[in-house]
Amino acid sequence: MLLLFSLLVGCAALQPELERERHREAGLAIQAVYDAALPDLPPAKQRHYAQRLYRISAEPDYLPFSHDHGQRLLSKLAADIEGLAEPGHAAARSRDIIDDYPLRTRKQRARHAMLEEWGEIAFARQLLFRLVQANYYGLLDSPALHGRERAFRYLAGVEWERFLTDPHVMRIYAAQVANQAYFLHDLDIMDLRDEVTTAFRRQYPAESVASLGRDEYHNMLYGMTHFVIAASRYYQQWVDPRAYAWILDRFEQDIERILVDATEDIQAEVALSFLLAGQDDHDVVIRVRDVLVEAIDPRAGIIPSPTGSVDLDGGEHRNVLAILVLRWPGRLYSGPDLSTLGL
Repeated sequence: MLLLFSLLVGCAALQPELERERHREAGLAIQAVYDAALPDLPPAKQRHYAQRLYRISAEPDYLPFSHDHGQRLLSKLAADIEGLAEPGHAAARSRDIIDDYPLRTRKQRARHAMLEEWGEIAFARQLLFRLVQANYYGLLDSPALHGRERAFRYLAGVEWERFLTDPHVMRIYAAQVANQAYFLHDLDIMDLRDEVTTAFRRQYPAESVASLGRDEYHNMLYGMTHFVIAASRYYQQWVDPRAYAWILDRFEQDIERILVDATEDIQAEVALSFLLAGQDDHDVVIRVRDVLVEAIDPRAGIIPSPTGSVDLDGGEHRNVLAILVLRWPGRLYSGPDLSTLGL
């Protein structure tokens, strides 16, 4: 009887390890597909994928893609830093960005209309993103960015608080609202994290969630995940679970709807919120992993879009997030620091 009991206990202890290995192998299989296709993906997708894989692996094979991105980044930033010396540069760049904004989906059209209402915000948010990317790469002191103080002064004069706490903006673009609050803090331009968190929680109180339609529910979830992801500097550092308990608790309470109504992108980011808080064994993580594995198309080897497309370019965002969740190694790496690689 004692022997039987010992065997049962041993099997029970082994089961989670077997499940973890099953998830890990599924993530590595998706990664193999994208690693092979990486040289042929558009530069923006190469950047997105290579950054994230490097930050969980420090694998040097991803460095050339980040290096290429760093070169493009410095060139674009240098042009805008120089341009800001001339009156009207920010307004002209904003018009160009809005004119070039895609209008294919309803979400894109709503964002386009929103940006049209906010003057130079279209340019300011692009400049902010590029500067924070340069910061992540250790490139802010690059000679190519001589005069960067001009860009910082410009951003410090933007009405960020009014924009980032606006209910209409929050309703359309919650994830980017969270991102920009943390980017501003990372660059020591201003700290609006508390104001933005308060505005978000006022916009989406827990008792309102059940009444949200699909699109706004997704917007809310994306916003919540990006408070955590942006705080991690996009998978470069751990976050304090106590600081984001209000997010993690709501995900746990609403996991049934998340697993049914949310896309795989959102489900993965929900799991990543727990993983970045060091809660690898949380039931939400395990359940999302199971759903992601189930979603993999056996012939294509990746997770298809909601419409069934297995296009690698269009599916990069969804699948790189799935890779992170499924093969999460429990270690994070900063950078990469491109200042040590000749930039």
